[in-house]
Amino acid sequence: MSETILPAPTGAGTPQTGPRRAGPAQLALLLAGSCLSVLGAVLIAPVLPQMTDHFAGVAGSEVLVPVVLTVPALFIGLAAPFAGFVVDAVDRKRLLIVAMVLYSVFGTAPLYLESLGAIIGSRVLVGLCEAAIMTCCTTLIADYWSGSRRSRYLGLQTLMASVSAAVFLGVGGALGAAGWRTPFWLYLVAVLLAYPMARMLWQPERAPVGAATRGRRLPGVPWRDLLVPCLVTLVGGIIFYALIVQLSFVLDDAGVASTATIGALSALMSVATAAGSLAFARLSGQSPRRLLPVAFAVSAAGLLVVAATGSVALITLGAVLTGAGTGLLLPTLLTWAINRLSFEQRGRGTGLWTGALFIGEFLCPLLIAGIGAAAGGLRPALAVLAALAAVLAVVTLIVVPRDAEPLDVTHG
Repeated sequence: MSETILPAPTGAGTPQTGPRRAGPAQLALLLAGSCLSVLGAVLIAPVLPQMTDHFAGVAGSEVLVPVVLTVPALFIGLAAPFAGFVVDAVDRKRLLIVAMVLYSVFGTAPLYLESLGAIIGSRVLVGLCEAAIMTCCTTLIADYWSGSRRSRYLGLQTLMASVSAAVFLGVGGALGAAGWRTPFWLYLVAVLLAYPMARMLWQPERAPVGAATRGRRLPGVPWRDLLVPCLVTLVGGIIFYALIVQLSFVLDDAGVASTATIGALSALMSVATAAGSLAFARLSGQSPRRLLPVAFAVSAAGLLVVAATGSVALITLGAVLTGAGTGLLLPTLLTWAINRLSFEQRGRGTGLWTGALFIGEFLCPLLIAGIGAAAGGLRPALAVLAALAAVLAVVTLIVVPRDAEPLDVTHG
């Protein structure tokens, strides 16, 4: 399939220069922007113990310091649907550039902030920026390409996120050797990306409208059609994030004391997630109705293996299976949610889907803690999640419509 050709934007005094074609440069910038939410989620994980020591005199610091890491995900979930509305009503590119610059401003704020409360406040603002960046990047990928090419590139988002997670964990640990504040310098990468984005990305033209239709409200979004994909995505976010958060504890219970070993096995799971995303890129012509049951079933099998054994080798096998399943899961869920939305609806649909995913990720550790308290520990909680994933493997086979194939258009 050839790449989608979009009309060049025009303005007063600007001659029409012909159609613009999105290519590797645009894709690279949008994928790089999509990785910033991963940077926010994992970069400072290695320095949390140092932060805890630094703020030991602050009441409740043992609870508040981990919030520094997790609070952006909550605010991505809360803000992404609103970002989606702005994307559709105003301008994808403009919102993206502003959010990239502010991301660097708020992301580097802990370099000079002394109060733990102020640092948490800056992380809330980082989450708001990430919501806009994620929504804009995903929407522009869907705008610039169509059909199976669009599906492949959405799969590459998850692939790049998985690879970058392993990279950012390593970089965060290395920079953390110079002090817990040092990793926050890396947030400047966003402002460095903002300039090429401003030069090389463009706002796609809306379909021509007559004078009688100008100024009307945005066309409605099929919220009922989005409800089921987003609810499944919320649970999918919980399953996706479960071992990202809990694998180190499982390995510790199994007798693995070396942080280097735990880090290596966690990175191996990230590689498996990347492999699952790469498999989606190759299977992008397949319907979500075929891929979702497979993704949930593989994730269920992996979680069950982790929950059922104390062997490090088998735990590693289970983690790899889970990573492969969730790597296939996320881009398939996104494809199911947005493929049949028009250009004027796509930002809101993408924002709602992004919000559901990150709310699920935020709820994941809370849910596992609650289930673990009721069921007798971490392993029984993971077994419950495995059962839930297995149920969803069957449910998606029923609820995903047979015609949930890619809609091969960019503007509806």
